[in-house]
Amino acid sequence: MLKNLFKRNRRSFMLYSHLSGKLVPLRDVSDEVFSSGMLGYGIAVEPISNKLFSPCSGTVGHIFDTHHAINIVSDFGCEILLHIGLDTVKLKGKGFDIKVKEGDRVNKGDLLCIFDTEIIKNAGLKTTTPMVITNSGEYSKIEARPQCDINAGDSVLKIEK
Repeated sequence: MLKNLFKRNRRSFMLYSHLSGKLVPLRDVSDEVFSSGMLGYGIAVEPISNKLFSPCSGTVGHIFDTHHAINIVSDFGCEILLHIGLDTVKLKGKGFDIKVKEGDRVNKGDLLCIFDTEIIKNAGLKTTTPMVITNSGEYSKIEARPQCDINAGDSVLKIEK
C-alpha cells in the first residue's frame, strides 16, 4: 500500500511503447479525432508486429465491445486509451484476440491483444495505433519522444504532474 502511495505522489513518470514500429506524432495521424487532440495528448505507432502490450503497470479499465480498443488506468492515475488501427470499430471484433479482461492487473510489457493486420488492411483500414492520455488536462507537461523507429517497451512519453 505505501509503495503505491509513493508512486502516485511522484512528480513524473514514463509510459512505454505499446508496439514495435515507427513512432509518429499524434498530430500526424490521419484521423482528426486523434490528430486534433480531442481525446487527449499522446503518440501513435505504425506497427511492424501484431502484438499490443501494456505501456505501464496498472489496471484494465475498459475493453471496447468490438475489441479494437483498451483503456488502462496506470498506477499513477494516468488514463490511457490504446486504439488498434483507425476506424477499426467497423470490423466488429473480427481479427482481435484480447488476452485480458476488465479489472485485470497488468504490468508494463504484458500482452494485451494479438490483432490480425491483414484483416485490418484488407478492410481498407490503417493499422496506425494511437496511445492517448485521455486525462491529459491533469498533467502540467507531457513530452513525447521524437519520431523514430521503436521497439515495444521503449520509453515514449514523459509525464509530469
